[in-house]
Amino acid sequence: MSKRATTPRQAAAEIRRVLRDGGSDEHAAGVQWFFKEEIKSHGWYTAALRKAARQFRRSVTRERGMGFVVQVADQLFSGRNLEEKVFAVFLLEKQTQNFGDDEFRLFVSWLDRVSSWADHDALVHDVLAPMIAAEPVRCREAFLWAESPNRWRRRAACVGLIRGTRQRQFFREIVRLSNQLLCDEDDIVQKGLGWLLRETTKADPQRTVPYLIKIRKSAPRLVLRTACETLTLPARRRVLCPS
Repeated sequence: MSKRATTPRQAAAEIRRVLRDGGSDEHAAGVQWFFKEEIKSHGWYTAALRKAARQFRRSVTRERGMGFVVQVADQLFSGRNLEEKVFAVFLLEKQTQNFGDDEFRLFVSWLDRVSSWADHDALVHDVLAPMIAAEPVRCREAFLWAESPNRWRRRAACVGLIRGTRQRQFFREIVRLSNQLLCDEDDIVQKGLGWLLRETTKADPQRTVPYLIKIRKSAPRLVLRTACETLTLPARRRVLCPS
């Protein structure tokens, strides 16, 4: 970062220039293939983008502190450019132990800026979910998101509990949340719920498989099939092939 980049806005503008100049048009064209939504991409590979973000974070944290980094990330997580948003998340990943409730509320507000499943899952899985697992009281946010007309907030309700369920947290909350979202017709939300139930099944099959059997008649097929992906074949048949 140049010495002239003295404000978060200026630092973010410099990062945007680097991302724009360092991308690949060929890779950017290929990236669009993965998305139903139209996205803007500079064509960076994930490893290179993560490396650049970590280098920026290390240098800026020494000079300006982590609070400045959060402000830069806030500037970047806007608009529709994929790399800018993912760069913002890479600035914050594995740093969530340094953040409190003020930062959590800020990051939650970014859900209204989401434009694709990629920037959504980066934000929720790598930033919000670790913060929810670390402070379980934040889990109650998921039930508010599940009622939102915003599809990305409803998906966040599911993805936001994945880190916790891997630690065998939130089983009762996940059952309640699943019941709340079983009638959701949006495939983005269904895939998120299936992902959450799959991870819950891996962490706690003894309680989760009976729950899946209980909801198999009312749950969307996409949710059930995703939830069963890691089960043994006999267990999968118990859920998917009712007698």
